[in-house]
Amino acid sequence: MPFAARSAVLPPGPPLLKPPRLKPGALVGVVAPGGVLEEGHIERCVRNLEDFGVRVKLGANIRAAHGGYAGTVAQRAEDVHAMFRDREVQAIWCARGGSGCTALLPHLDYGLIRRSPKIVVGFSDITALHLGLLRRAGLVSFHGPAGISTFSDYSVANLRAVLMEPEASRTFEGAEENFVRTLGEPQFEPRPYVHGVATGRLVGGNLSILTALVGTPYGAAPGPNLLFLEEIGEAPYRIDRMLTQLAQSGLLTTATGAMLGVFQRCEATDGDPSLTLQEVLESHFRQGNRPAGYGYSFGHIPHQLTLPVGVRARLDTAAQTLTLLEPAVS
Repeated sequence: MPFAARSAVLPPGPPLLKPPRLKPGALVGVVAPGGVLEEGHIERCVRNLEDFGVRVKLGANIRAAHGGYAGTVAQRAEDVHAMFRDREVQAIWCARGGSGCTALLPHLDYGLIRRSPKIVVGFSDITALHLGLLRRAGLVSFHGPAGISTFSDYSVANLRAVLMEPEASRTFEGAEENFVRTLGEPQFEPRPYVHGVATGRLVGGNLSILTALVGTPYGAAPGPNLLFLEEIGEAPYRIDRMLTQLAQSGLLTTATGAMLGVFQRCEATDGDPSLTLQEVLESHFRQGNRPAGYGYSFGHIPHQLTLPVGVRARLDTAAQTLTLLEPAVS
């Protein structure tokens, strides 16, 4: 507990900065700050965004490859900077996640980013960019479908609402398609751990990345955050370890509430003794009076919410709704 208390008083970041809203027909820059792209990925990304109603400009290094990364750190960072410098580009869309985004964080020009705030969209490994941009530039960014994701009707409607149609307050429910999948895929089943209403600043993303940035100058600061978490391909013991680290760092213990998405492929498969995913999650989120629930419509799934990182929101675990308490764009 003394360690958690010390962690909760990290220096505050810059004042919150909201990017201008996205307009139909706007020019959107596509970058690959993480995993390497195949030509089919690029074509899918362009098709998705053009169908969404925007024009596309590809990053100069988007076809670069450095092992499993989409180019060197310098190449990937330069593509991000070029899109922030380009006055015609209104938003920056990450083509995919993968891995490698954490390496960019010390090399980003946060002064440039703050002088030219723009929408940044992506999820999974892009969590590193969202957290770094919030912590170092104060920029609200958007945990939502990557360029190569499935742009379902639910996802597109949510993207339009959050990025293009700012309102003082807006409530979102889960996708009906995800509730239907509970019949054959138990990982989609909604589970309230603690009923209640929690209000706080939306902070979170991929659990592995959130945990990896604990203790760095780019990670989320403990405090009255409304945490949102998702994961894919991690065994229950690893999830238990990561949640324990979040608790010991103060991120979990100081949060006002927790909203968990759909955790995909996170059950033990090697035959060794193991807790189930839900046993691990229940052990961390059923205790205390912090509202928490599982099965919300985000994560590595086709029908997903777009969550603006840094804005105030309210979670109602009994109604299974999320309400944004302020517009995410200006």
